[in-house]
Amino acid sequence: MKLGIACHRFGYGGGMERYTMDLVKGLRELGIRPVVFARSFDTAIPEYQSIEPVRIAVWALPGKVRDHYVSARVRALKARHGVDVLIGCSRTVASDIAICGGTHLGHLRHAGRPATRWDRWQVALERAHYAHAHVVVAHSQLMADELRRFYGVPDERLQVLYPPVDPGTFCPVDGEKRAALRRALAIPDGTVAFLFPSTGHERKGYPLLEACFAASELPVSLLVAGRPVESQSPRIRYIGYRQDLHDCYRAVDFTILASRYEPFGLVGPESVLCGTPTVLPRGIGSTETLSADACLGFDVDRPDSLADAVSQAVARVRQSRARLVQPLDHLNYLPGVRAHVEALLARWQAVPPLSRAQ
Repeated sequence: MKLGIACHRFGYGGGMERYTMDLVKGLRELGIRPVVFARSFDTAIPEYQSIEPVRIAVWALPGKVRDHYVSARVRALKARHGVDVLIGCSRTVASDIAICGGTHLGHLRHAGRPATRWDRWQVALERAHYAHAHVVVAHSQLMADELRRFYGVPDERLQVLYPPVDPGTFCPVDGEKRAALRRALAIPDGTVAFLFPSTGHERKGYPLLEACFAASELPVSLLVAGRPVESQSPRIRYIGYRQDLHDCYRAVDFTILASRYEPFGLVGPESVLCGTPTVLPRGIGSTETLSADACLGFDVDRPDSLADAVSQAVARVRQSRARLVQPLDHLNYLPGVRAHVEALLARWQAVPPLSRAQ
């Protein structure tokens, strides 16, 4: 069986770029070298050596038609390269396994804006992506619900598989190492530190967090990693773009987001695997994977609910019951890359042979 992956760009990044890297790593562990169809490739990264790259040139095309063109090209190239099973990490009518890390209609609904002509083009391609696939993988129950409601995907083709996180990278450290990490981030003794990792502050809810922490009289500090912020509050501090986010998770007491809508949110499991609990709104997909000890929930439409969650977090730290000693006990799935890829392939094997041929 020859496997293929369709994606926009093959390289390091967030969202589907990271997920594609995880798929390649998991397949490599299983001795599988996939064909990867993409518009561009970062040839300097080690994962590039584990694939058979097929580049689809789009530079001469208007931006708004590129997705549809790539979808058609992938269908032709899939046959040319003898790919038996195509995993669609980007929207294409050629997918056998369609990956859903977010839906366009769900995004529009939560953004509260009407669909433009371009939005309708994207939704049409998205519908075809899911309609032609034999298996549609949702990265959360939240996404599965949207796939049923907005796209009519039947339960027999739908599978929830939470995205992987590498427990070797995201793991706790001992008390001495953690104390050193706190000193490196200049976290004062007695301060309860909250990490806000974000490159899209409006979407991640920074205004709500800024108002809460600036008004708080508790010994708290909001550490912002990612895009810069300007705040006059002594309780809010920018710590720069971080390549060592795993160490930031380990150093702080809680990780926090205030997104109104998040299809999954890897921040949750990443932080928990480092032994650090979270404060997250109930609309984030990954909250369904976390234990009550690992996640304090709140309502983004009620600022007092956020303030109460922050107060509860401070109380847990003062009572020495915030740290998660056995992080895996606080996730309801196996987060490893290999386990995820094995589950993905097992779901494909469960498709009846006659159905695959259709």
